[in-house]
Amino acid sequence: MQFFESPLAAQYGLLAGCILLLLLLVQGLLAVSAAARRIYAAREQRALTRKRLEVEIQTAMARCLQAQNQHLHWNGYRKFQVSKKERECENVYSFYLVPHDRKPLPAFKPGRYLTFQFNVPGQEKPLIRCYSLSDSPNRADYYRVTVKKITPAPDQPNLRPGVASSYLADHIKEGDILNVKAPSGHFFLDMTVERPIVLIGAGVGVTPLLSMLNCTVENRFNRQRHLFLGFRSGGDHIQKEHLKKIAAEHEDVHFHVCYSRPGPDDVLGTDFHFKERLSIDVIKRVLPSSNYDFFLCGPGEMMESLVDGLKNWDVPEDHIFYEAFGPATVKKIAQAPRIELADASGFQVTFSRSNKVCQWTNGGSLLDLAESLGVKIDSGCRAGNCGSCILAIKSGAVAYMSPTGCAAEDGSCLACIAQPKTSLVLDA
Repeated sequence: MQFFESPLAAQYGLLAGCILLLLLLVQGLLAVSAAARRIYAAREQRALTRKRLEVEIQTAMARCLQAQNQHLHWNGYRKFQVSKKERECENVYSFYLVPHDRKPLPAFKPGRYLTFQFNVPGQEKPLIRCYSLSDSPNRADYYRVTVKKITPAPDQPNLRPGVASSYLADHIKEGDILNVKAPSGHFFLDMTVERPIVLIGAGVGVTPLLSMLNCTVENRFNRQRHLFLGFRSGGDHIQKEHLKKIAAEHEDVHFHVCYSRPGPDDVLGTDFHFKERLSIDVIKRVLPSSNYDFFLCGPGEMMESLVDGLKNWDVPEDHIFYEAFGPATVKKIAQAPRIELADASGFQVTFSRSNKVCQWTNGGSLLDLAESLGVKIDSGCRAGNCGSCILAIKSGAVAYMSPTGCAAEDGSCLACIAQPKTSLVLDA
């Protein structure tokens, strides 16, 4: 007897086979997917473990470096010998300083400065001056500062040249000994922050930016860097060939140079890129956005204009950093909030030893006030960094116009950046 399968039964069988095959396929895909997820999760776990180990290693290395730096750090002045004096360009010299005791030097954060004490012939007291470190922190045997001899402007020939800068340029030679404090300052590049950076400098103000740039190059800094420089001409262009070499060797380092008065031998596109003063307009023409950390150093007027321009470009204040040397810089663009004192004009300021008394007018600093009255107070950086203007407060209290770079003892103040919070009696 023969049995014949009906067409309907055959279709059901084919459908059942397809469903079974589909279920097997789905099961296989789920198994493959689960295996892939396990492999991916294992990779992610290994990556997280590796990242955690890297962070732990970096943290341990940072702690070791910090401990080493604390061990190598010194208080007060230390003797340094000028191992090399090198002319950079017109009236600008670099001084390579090695410790006279030949002991290793602590590393520093790129952008910081050294404080010097000079015994200049003809001066009643030692001069205190601060100069930015101009080379990478990755040096255990020397520090470098780059200093411009301050000369009178052509339209003001009767002004005196800078005493300390002239002493360095004209009298200090290789082999001489200088008194130097350890590196300090609030202006520096944090190498752990991941935002791209813009370095902006004019004239000798480029010196701390050189330290930052050299540090990023030597430490394989993977963030984009823009460097804006402003000079009168090629004759003032500090470290010109060195900067050209960096630009040629690093694709993520971009240079933008402004000459306000280029010389006959200065070539547009080779030596400089803009025939104009460095300004916020130049920066905005070049950068695709304002999403950077900005580091500025230069003349007070330029910095005031640039800081205002960056703020108007919606750059957050905590993304703007600058060096603050000189009275114009401190007064006009202090990072700290300005002091709001409604009845400040009623405060009385007394300089007891000089027998000078006046009413406070809510402007400038106590050092400015003292100078306007003929009260002599020692000063160096005029930015709260060197400590040479410390005054004892006999009565009253002060507030500071900007962060202090050195500590004033209780009952004292840094006159160059201080304003009264109450009536004051000062020992000056």
